Amino acid sequence: MVSKINKIISKKNNSKIVCLTAYSKNIAQAIDKHTDIILVGDSLGSTLYNFKSTRSVTLEMMIKHSQSVRQGISNSLMVVDMPYNTYNNTSQALKNCKKIMKLTKCDAIKIEGGQKIIKIIEKLIKNNIPVMGHVGILPQTTRGKFKSKGKSTKQRNQIIRDCKLIENAGAFSIVLECVQRKLAKEISNSIKIPTIGIGSSNNCDGQILVTDDVLGFTDSKMKFVKKFIDLKKSITNAAKKFNKEVKSKKFPTKKHSY
Repeated sequence: MVSKINKIISKKNNSKIVCLTAYSKNIAQAIDKHTDIILVGDSLGSTLYNFKSTRSVTLEMMIKHSQSVRQGISNSLMVVDMPYNTYNNTSQALKNCKKIMKLTKCDAIKIEGGQKIIKIIEKLIKNNIPVMGHVGILPQTTRGKFKSKGKSTKQRNQIIRDCKLIENAGAFSIVLECVQRKLAKEISNSIKIPTIGIGSSNNCDGQILVTDDVLGFTDSKMKFVKKFIDLKKSITNAAKKFNKEVKSKKFPTKKHSY
């Protein structure tokens, strides 16, 4: 576990860190050779369960999906999102993080927030639970339309302060979500741990996207999303072909029958 985390930290200023999400063994297995970090994200709430926000994701959901993902990973560092309302204080956070680490055999956990959760991060680190931080837009607590962070001086200074506090608390990396480009660069240059960007420019030490967005399964309108392939269209075409061959009795042939 420690060696994998040290490997991630050593990539700072050397090579970009590649991070994608996974919610099942099959997807994890498919991307594992091409990622440094696989995150079991609470984004599964909207992606798989059609929830309006990540706040409806439960600890049990994260555990079940993480157990599946674990079976598909042999190369990447596996990080699991702690869902909303599972780390409100140090004792609750420690209990739930220990449970996830034990039941999923993940390498680290990720929690959202800055100054308000520093004591929690410190407690987890003291108990040998590696932590990835997350600042900028915080999906678990942000209400309404997502807006980039760091435009005002006050907001900019708070985000910088949060990142330095998270680093000093012992986290091994920080996700910067929708942070202004110049601010992302300033943060990345001022802290020793890697920054993982999403909508925060290539000034970060690495990048993360939701794999379902990358594959074209979703219709996300978020500015930072790029569809690298349209698998939804491919699946639709395959289903259409299957339908046609079944109805015309071209499938199954003797080759596909016992």
